[in-house]
Amino acid sequence: MGTFLQYLINGLALGAIYGLIAIGYTMVYGIIRMINFAHGEIYMIGAFVAVTTFSILAAAGVTSVPLALLLVLVMAIAFTAAYGWTVERVAYRPLRGAPKLAPLISAIGMSILLQNYVMQTQGARPKPLAPVMNGGVTLWQGDGFAVNVSYIQLFIILLTVALMVGFTQLINRTALGRAQRACEQDRTMAGLLGINVDRTISLTFVMGAALAAVAGVLVTMYYGVIDFYIGFLAGMKAFTAAVLGGIGSLPGAMLGGLLIGLIEAFFTGYVSGAYKDVASFSVLILVLVFRPTGLMGRPDIEKV
Repeated sequence: MGTFLQYLINGLALGAIYGLIAIGYTMVYGIIRMINFAHGEIYMIGAFVAVTTFSILAAAGVTSVPLALLLVLVMAIAFTAAYGWTVERVAYRPLRGAPKLAPLISAIGMSILLQNYVMQTQGARPKPLAPVMNGGVTLWQGDGFAVNVSYIQLFIILLTVALMVGFTQLINRTALGRAQRACEQDRTMAGLLGINVDRTISLTFVMGAALAAVAGVLVTMYYGVIDFYIGFLAGMKAFTAAVLGGIGSLPGAMLGGLLIGLIEAFFTGYVSGAYKDVASFSVLILVLVFRPTGLMGRPDIEKV
């Protein structure tokens, strides 16, 4: 039981990170029906900004952990929001009316461009980060085994819940959220009703990039080392999470991320860590075979 609880905690922390990245995928797809395959690289850039900012703050003598976290999050969100806005303007907006294969190729090209750009500017070697949060809470102890929740895991889970609640309220209760839902239903009609469709789509990319930045900061603090290639694998798993939960659904994206994290944690603990990705994608295949719209997705209804 103790081992099970520990794997459960580890899986929830990892899944929360995947869920944050997956929300960016599902928000963009919900409005313009395109997969932003460069989203994983935006997350990777957020992680590099976090390492750089932590290093600058340490050199400047900033020792307050809450202040350092706040500054790192602000810097990461600012940088990745700018990258997300630029990616939308350069790689997606000119091809919005093109056949669907064109923006897909553009997205893959932008992903490779960002990946190599970071490799050239930051180097190919892994970037380490000294532990920011130490210690934790012991939930259960017995038979020589202790179930621990580290402070960084608590921070990841609590921040993810807060962001999920905040974004849900933003989508449901604000003018921007109403504009996004209108564009999701019919962009042409939304434009005729006075909604600035281009600005709404750009802000959606910016919001998704901001969530990816938070995920990049969290994964940097959690693992303590990053490299220029982390965006590809994390992006694929987050895309898998979005499809698993039902792409286009924010709660579905978070649910899919949590499931992917739990599958990886339990499969690593009870079977083998070498095949954890096989387990995740196998579950995705089974879900798509028996429920093609995902766990919380709804089939598209086309009016004629």
